[in-house]
Amino acid sequence: MTEPAWDPYDRNCPSRALLDRIGDRWTVLVIGTLDDGPRRFSEIARRIDGISQKMLTQTLRGLEHDGLVKRTQYPEIPPRVEYELTALGQSLRTPLRALEAWANEHMVQVLAARGSHQRLVSGTSQ
Repeated sequence: MTEPAWDPYDRNCPSRALLDRIGDRWTVLVIGTLDDGPRRFSEIARRIDGISQKMLTQTLRGLEHDGLVKRTQYPEIPPRVEYELTALGQSLRTPLRALEAWANEHMVQVLAARGSHQRLVSGTSQ
């Protein structure tokens, strides 16, 4: 049996939804945070500045649904829950690290381009 041909340029292809998931900024940051190993919800929230509890919950649920993150609840009082990358999630770390490195390497150029664009749009020059 041959693998189906996925086409994210087709709006009905499920690969487009997967690209939406892995291209989301919160997904990138959650995957990066879990790169070092399992973490509790509060640890993830502290590490990712600016993420709301609601957004972190939604992101973790989506990643779990897609098989990228595993949620483990321990039978303790109070209950303890940890999140960790699955093997599939770990395989995503390499391309996401490359994106992070690219952003860090080119941030000065991007900021300069934004400034040039803004001056062009506002009609000022420097």
